[in-house]
Amino acid sequence: MSKPKIFVIYYSTYGHVHTLAQSVLKGILATNQATAELYQIAETLSPETLEKMHAPDKPNIPEITAEKLVEADAILLGFPTRYGMAPAQVKALFDSTGKLWAEGALIGKPVGLFFSTASQHGGQEATAFTFMPHLAHHGMIFVPLGYADKRMSDNGVVLGGSPWGSGTVAGPTGDRVPSAVELEIAELQGKKFVEVAVKLARRNVPTDVTTGGAASAGAGAGAGAGAVGATAGAANAAGATNDTTNAATDTAGAAAGDKPAGDASQTAEQPKHGRIGRLVARLKGMFV
Repeated sequence: MSKPKIFVIYYSTYGHVHTLAQSVLKGILATNQATAELYQIAETLSPETLEKMHAPDKPNIPEITAEKLVEADAILLGFPTRYGMAPAQVKALFDSTGKLWAEGALIGKPVGLFFSTASQHGGQEATAFTFMPHLAHHGMIFVPLGYADKRMSDNGVVLGGSPWGSGTVAGPTGDRVPSAVELEIAELQGKKFVEVAVKLARRNVPTDVTTGGAASAGAGAGAGAGAVGATAGAANAAGATNDTTNAATDTAGAAAGDKPAGDASQTAEQPKHGRIGRLVARLKGMFV
């Protein structure tokens, strides 16, 4: 079985989520159980607006398209919060997936999330939670991080991330960069996500018509033949029991004067033909 292909897709204005994406990608590749490709979501703001926001230039990473999404076996999606929700750029991407939705093209694909907020209470859970309708309408399988790293419960330091996914805290002015711990948790999310992607990929392997399908057919035929044999044996046994009962009944009847005693031996000779006839009739009924 080939390795599942995982897309790491992100949108980043100031580079925080881009940095997280690099660690997520590192975690995926470290497992050697999946392939990974990195994509960024297209910008919707004008260059003039980005300049006024003092946003840095975008890195030289290919942009994802709606049509490209179907090529992924699984997706890890990262973006910064906008008032506890996904930014317009991410929504624009999903707004363009109407054709995929109509075709059910993304149904069953596992997806995980990672994110960035200005503060620890600025949407480390809400940002992922409010994105769930996009995944639900596409039938995608959300894979949370959980408390996979005990350090996520450390309240003594500024730390991004939640059970919904890894994350970072950028600070109110965006001057805080992802910490070493945040990047390690992001890398761990990549590793944990691969475990789920591999399991789902194994369950969704199509049957090979020329090999696996033929083997399955052969096994099915063997099982069917065994079932027919067992049915035939049961039919013989049942027929023998019925014939013996009939013979006993006829003998009893003869003793009571209904038939001559000699007729009982004739009845005992008849089951040979009666059993075969009943067996043939039953087997014919099975293959109608």
